Amino acid sequence: MSNLTLSIGGRPFTVSCADGEEDHISMLGRMIDERASRMGTGQTEPRMLLFSALMLADELHETHRNSPVSAPSGPVTSTEIDVGIVARVNSLAERIESLAATLEQAP
Repeated sequence: MSNLTLSIGGRPFTVSCADGEEDHISMLGRMIDERASRMGTGQTEPRMLLFSALMLADELHETHRNSPVSAPSGPVTSTEIDVGIVARVNSLAERIESLAATLEQAP
């Protein structure tokens, strides 16, 4: 495990991450900081983080909404589509839970 200090909204946050994840977590911290800087100063820490998360979630939602969906190569049943969607959502949920657990371990 490694410890990183992320600067978000001018405030330091120390988080733990798995070895080899430092660059990725640092990049995510910079993305959050970029959104936090758009709000200016005067926000409380929880409010700053909430709005930063909402901005990122909105951008992610727009990206997914505007992404072209690849056409299936043959007939696809609704069950096959549902299984694919469920698998993708589960994969994303596992990644989010892993990141959350890592952040919760921070001092």
